[in-house]
Amino acid sequence: MVVVSSKPAKTEQYSYVKTSKTTTFFPGIPVIDLKKPESKNMIVKACEEFGFFKVVNHGVPMKAICELESETEGFFSLPLEQKQKAGTPNPFGYGNKRIGRNGDVGWVEYLLLTTNHDYNSRRLSPVFGTNHDKFRSALKEYMGAVRKMACEVLELLAEGLKIEPKNVLSKLLMDKESDSIFRLNHYPPCPPHLQPNNNINGNGGEIDNNNTKSVVGFGEHTDPQIISLLRSNNTSGLQICLKDGSWVSVPPDHTSFFINVMSNGRFKSVRHRVLANGLQSRVSMIYFGGPPLTQTIAPLPSLMQPKDMSLYKHFTWFDYKKSAYASRLADNRLAHFHYT
Repeated sequence: MVVVSSKPAKTEQYSYVKTSKTTTFFPGIPVIDLKKPESKNMIVKACEEFGFFKVVNHGVPMKAICELESETEGFFSLPLEQKQKAGTPNPFGYGNKRIGRNGDVGWVEYLLLTTNHDYNSRRLSPVFGTNHDKFRSALKEYMGAVRKMACEVLELLAEGLKIEPKNVLSKLLMDKESDSIFRLNHYPPCPPHLQPNNNINGNGGEIDNNNTKSVVGFGEHTDPQIISLLRSNNTSGLQICLKDGSWVSVPPDHTSFFINVMSNGRFKSVRHRVLANGLQSRVSMIYFGGPPLTQTIAPLPSLMQPKDMSLYKHFTWFDYKKSAYASRLADNRLAHFHYT
């Protein structure tokens, strides 16, 4: 399905990045089968090497995935003035082009929600009136299944690291005060007038196909939560940054989930971005697992050797989110807490 959306004005300034004209997908992304006994060790290795991996046999029903994707496409197909009835993102609600409060712009529209279903219902009611039960039901089923998977991944990670008890991380997501959030992104097909001329350089000469430019859908960033679970429809666009600084494209797979994590330096949240697609609509759904706002963030003692030092000062999740909201997408969101 191609979602027809209100297009931003031609005068809007977008970001561009140099890319290859031919998309080459990176084949080395770790694939974790949650049904296999060795998955706990594979997750640890994947987090150490990439901070990013793909999960299969995840237990989230395809029915729940398809229903929410269909409802999401329906939402983004609505007229702009109808979608705006969900409220402007402060921080929750509907956003178009502008990402956050600090000047970042992308070829994207989005709906940012909590994991509180009553709150989401209040957001959706002005958009759909009393006819939002299908969307609300799809959200509830999907979020419940994805949170369960997130807890399973965190518990396997704890087992692989020999952390006791194994629910030391997953219980943060299960806490009734958990600050987990849910994001729906829509990247409409990018029209030709916004795509730079990739055949001629600024001096009127021919340029190399490997030195073309692409419109940025969502600028490079690291996710602010302790674990992120992403899936999208079968449209390309997602890229990750490898340790050598090169950017590689992630093969789309609408049946699987891509996960990244962050920690005290042993694992790092991978930098990633989304490029606009000129032909197809891209829809992604991301569950961000976070602890309660009052939770103190500090290294687990069981992972610290006697001579090890924490890279960061202790801080609450509220302090971290306050700092993150004041930053730009590409900023190091932990820099404020780093020991100098």
